[in-house]
Order: sequence, then structure tokens, then C-alpha cells
Amino acid sequence: MLMSILDSWRSYRQWSHAKAEARQLVGESKRILKKKRYRIPESVATMIKAAIDEVETARGSNDLDRMRQAITELDGRMDEHLAFARKSSARQYAESIGLALAVALLLRAFVVEAFQIPSGSMIPTLEVGDHIFVSKFAYAVGVPFTNTKIARLDAPKRGDIIVFKYPPDQNIDYIKRVVGLPGETIEVRRNEVFIDGKPMPREFVGNDCTNDDDVAAESRGEAFRHPCEAWLEQLDKVRHLTHQDPRLPPSNYPAETLSPTNLRPEPVKIPEGHYFVMGDNRDNSRDSRFWGFVPYELIKGRALIVWWSRDPARGGLSPAGVIDWFKSIRWGRFFQRVK
Repeated sequence: MLMSILDSWRSYRQWSHAKAEARQLVGESKRILKKKRYRIPESVATMIKAAIDEVETARGSNDLDRMRQAITELDGRMDEHLAFARKSSARQYAESIGLALAVALLLRAFVVEAFQIPSGSMIPTLEVGDHIFVSKFAYAVGVPFTNTKIARLDAPKRGDIIVFKYPPDQNIDYIKRVVGLPGETIEVRRNEVFIDGKPMPREFVGNDCTNDDDVAAESRGEAFRHPCEAWLEQLDKVRHLTHQDPRLPPSNYPAETLSPTNLRPEPVKIPEGHYFVMGDNRDNSRDSRFWGFVPYELIKGRALIVWWSRDPARGGLSPAGVIDWFKSIRWGRFFQRVK
């Protein structure tokens, strides 16, 4: 029984391979006859057409030997009479590689781009060492390597995680979550976000979490674990976790300053065409609270999925380090949707 199944599978594979070879050869021969007809004598064209007809007839039969013989006959006649127009194997490989590279560059320029998470500002949504795909087609069609948008397709929504050029230095890419939209007023009171005077709903989840990244430590080239508080925040239709550092005083935006009247600063209005963004790791994120708003033209795209992830702090060149490198791969994060 098993041998019969294996024989059937082998026959099926051989037939599929022969049909694919026949299809490629017939396509090549027809292309040459069409493009180089002025250089091909009538008698040769008639001969090639007859060989093509035999291959196509054999493809419609169940005779594998007849198919292989027809393919060999057509291939031989093309080598004999149409060699001047046939592509060499080297040329075919070069064209295939060139086409693949061109498609990859077009995809990167207009459709999707890979991005690596370099810091912990988006913990717990994104971990240091996550590699994600970013949709460059989410909001606009742009001119590659410029800030020019050819066509606007959509606008970022509250809760979207976006990749953008860092406004103070556009050679650097940042990733943050959209919190405030153009024309709105925004304020942060003791870690709570207010939009047009209304608080964004949130609830305390627990204080049993830990963070592996800290902005102050990162600036000193250090990294350590510290306790944190987890809060579940609602930004319109998006519910997501945020982390806060209980060791630090609550965050306020605009920052409170001493004044003769001792009044809080007024909420800030977001300019048209600009967005207010924040990291989910609220006390360990340099975002719009520190350097301002993100112009629409600097937005590169929306985060889609995590396609690879590992802890970059682990691993080394020693045998134990190599083993630890493989152990540091976060298999559970592969193909996880970013939201």
C-alpha cells in the first residue's frame, strides 16, 4: 500500500515537472517567433510551430514519455535554429536576481519596510530586539527617500503605532503610539491623558510587572530591572497596556512650573497636520512631551507585525554564548500583530 502511494506521488511529481518545463519552453519559443520573426526563414518558423503544437498536444494527454520526447524535440530545434535569440542560463539567472532585487526595493520603498526596536520606550507592547514590518502604504503614497507625499490615503488614528522621522533629527526613525490628533487640545495630569478636557479611560491592572529598560540608565550605557505599574488604557477603539515607574513622581504635560499665580499651565492645542505621540512605557519614553509634535509628512507608516524577536543582551562567541543566543529567541512573539 505504502509503495503504491509513493509510486503515485513520484509519477505526479514527474508529470508536474514535465508540464512546467513544457509551459516555459512553449512560452519562450512563441516569444522568439513573435519578436524575431523577420530573422527567421518561413521553413524554420513552420518547423518550430509544428514542434510547439506537438508539445501542447502532449500536455493534454496522459503520456509522460510522449511529453518528454516532444519537449526534447522542440528544445533541440530551438538550439539548432533559434540559438541567436535564446537566453543563456547565466542571463536567465541574472535577470531573475535583478527582478527579485527590483521587486524587493519597490516593496521597501512603497509597501513595507522592516524596523528594529532599539529601546524599551514601547514596553510592554514592543520589546527591545523585536523586528517588525511597517506598512508604508497605510497613510500615503510617498516619494522614496523624501518627505513628499504623492497621494494621501488615510490619516493616523488614535491608538495607531507609527514609525516616523524624529523631528529634531530626521536621520533617526522613532516608533510611538498616536495619542492626540490635529486640532485637539491635550493635557497629561498625573499620568492621565486628557483630550479636549475629557480623560481617556484607564484602569489599574497591577504592580507585579518589571521593566528591563530605563531612559536614565540607558543614557549611562546601563540596563537593569525595576518594578513598574501596569495600566490598561482606552484610546478610542484601542485598548492597550502601559507601564509606569512608581519610583518617579507622576507625569504632567505641560510641565508644572512655579508661577506668581500658582496656576496650572493651559492645555496645549495640537497644530493642524501634526500628531501627539507617546511611548507605552510612559516614564521611560522621550516623546511629544519632550520634543513636540510629529508632522504628517514625517510619518513613514504603521506598525503591522513582529516577524522576529530575541533579547539582544544575550549571546556571545563562546559555545555557551551561542547556546544562550538561541535560547534568547522569543518564539512566542513571532508573527504577533502590533496593536
